[in-house]
Amino acid sequence: MIRALYSAASGMSAQEMAVDNIAHNLSNANTAGFKARRIQFQDLLYQTVVQPGAAAGSQTVVPTGLQIGLGTRPASNEIVLSQGNLNNTSNPLDLAIQGNGFFQVRRANGELAYTRAGTFHLDREGNMVTLDGEALEPQITIPAGAQSITIAPDGVVSYSMPGQTAAQNGGQIQLASFQNAAGLNSIGRNLFTPTDASGDPAVGNPGGQEGLGPLLQGYTEQSNVNVVDEFVNLIMSQRAYEANSRVVRAADEMYQKVNNLTQ
Repeated sequence: MIRALYSAASGMSAQEMAVDNIAHNLSNANTAGFKARRIQFQDLLYQTVVQPGAAAGSQTVVPTGLQIGLGTRPASNEIVLSQGNLNNTSNPLDLAIQGNGFFQVRRANGELAYTRAGTFHLDREGNMVTLDGEALEPQITIPAGAQSITIAPDGVVSYSMPGQTAAQNGGQIQLASFQNAAGLNSIGRNLFTPTDASGDPAVGNPGGQEGLGPLLQGYTEQSNVNVVDEFVNLIMSQRAYEANSRVVRAADEMYQKVNNLTQ
């Protein structure tokens, strides 16, 4: 009964974290470039009363054994990397990656971070920057007065100046990919940083032989959160929490009856 109390309590704690994860996903249902997280669980250690395969006689062994599980715990909440829907914004600085890859962003501390959110703006110097003013890497600069900014699927940026017919080259946007993108570290503000699990980034041009997806100008990638799935997961987590709470109540009632035997 004591085991049942702690096992059920671990289940309640795990479902609390599952609901926290669902809440985070739902709160970012309209966040551009957001990637949902899927929580995963592991069973805890087992108390072995009879070891499976232990000798039952001189020529026989125990076929199944007797092991009592001690509950569960959240093990990970991996990043789901499926493509989000594409939203037409008609903004020439909005970019969506059609497939694999991340935009590179130079943070204020000089380190690189990576994002799927392609909502860019120009700062006062004409550099393409994120919503937080952090520059796209490699740096893309559009001079004042530039017209007809065009970003090709392969990342080549061009623009025209008043009184000129020839297009000017504004630079080359490059993307990064990771062997295990699900192992990236989320730091907020739509940014990820590499870890030993993700591996080092491989950089290349969009739509090239590196397997990076082409760019789509005038679109943004929306969150890949499936609201219906999240509500289904929420119901399942609620029911699992209720079931574990009933186990706690049942174990407590049994424990109470044992304590009352001496009265």
